[in-house]
Amino acid sequence: MVEFLVENLPLALLGAGLVLMVLEAVSPGAHLIVVGVALVGAGLIGVLFPPIAGPLVMAALTLLFGAAATWIYREFDFYGGKGTAQTSDSDSLSGRTGYVTERVTNRSGEVKLEEGGFSPHYSARTADEPIPEGEEVIVLDPGGGNVLTVAPLGGLGDDEIDRALAREAASRESERGTDRATETERSG
Repeated sequence: MVEFLVENLPLALLGAGLVLMVLEAVSPGAHLIVVGVALVGAGLIGVLFPPIAGPLVMAALTLLFGAAATWIYREFDFYGGKGTAQTSDSDSLSGRTGYVTERVTNRSGEVKLEEGGFSPHYSARTADEPIPEGEEVIVLDPGGGNVLTVAPLGGLGDDEIDRALAREAASRESERGTDRATETERSG
């Protein structure tokens, strides 16, 4: 069995590489293309030049083709324009804008962010009133990148902090009113 595999190593590498390249075509962004190109390259050399198709030569050719494919893949950045269309971490989502694709409530919803990476669709929640489909939103809290907290883009003047300050001011005002009423009762 081992002898059969060693004798047909170039064909096995070629077949495995083609399978990985097909899988990359089905699921782009999985980075199987680099390994697939390395295996196909080594396999083709082994098929075309059988006398050099030993296991060590095939391994060296696989590494050589893999290094070349990695360099080409990174240099030409086929999937994202030098990484500009991809987010680097969840913190980079803060302040991004987009629109609601599925009504956002405090328990469910989905948004699509402008320049949101390879898959710009994110689960989203709101701390306030529900946001209808189609409404423009801004990311307030990236929440680790799994579930974003968003607010309507037009409603930024009335956020949670503003409401908390208003509640505090109202509370202080009512305390002053209570203090004034108590002073009036004492003096009267």
